[in-house]
Amino acid sequence: MSRVAKQPVALPKGVTATISADSVAVKGAKGTLSLALASKLVKVVQDAEALKVEKANDSREADMVAGSTRAHLANIVLGVSKGYERKLELVGVGYRAQAQGKALNLTLGFSHPVVYDAPEGITIETPSQTEILVKGMDVQKVGQVAADIRSFRPPEPYKGKGVRYSGEKIELKEAKKK
Repeated sequence: MSRVAKQPVALPKGVTATISADSVAVKGAKGTLSLALASKLVKVVQDAEALKVEKANDSREADMVAGSTRAHLANIVLGVSKGYERKLELVGVGYRAQAQGKALNLTLGFSHPVVYDAPEGITIETPSQTEILVKGMDVQKVGQVAADIRSFRPPEPYKGKGVRYSGEKIELKEAKKK
């Protein structure tokens, strides 16, 4: 079994797990998330405030699925207890963001404003006009929403203008010479 799959997933206080034959549901302060299991390859066992992933058979495929299942369970437990957050920055003259309920209104240098509607379970905040915070309990949804917002105007390589992740380094190209 992989090294990742051998590690138990600790359940913090206030987080409970319900294990059925083909799924695991984890409930915490932020909400409930569930994970579908490949029941022929792995099974999840609860041991005194921890979840352990065990292989159902000795195939190589079961080794791979066990590691992935453990990683997904750890992400779900962290998501329902603390949640996930992704920060985006707008760099460019006149680039602005404004959260209006579940919608995000972006001014990105186009002839029209870009309106992005947040999916269920995701909240979008704008602490300032050039910062966007994407929050939620599902790490995949948070990352996908941040990538969707970034795709409206990705950073360009000559001036670095666009929507970028916080802390992202943009390698600027040298300008054309005469």
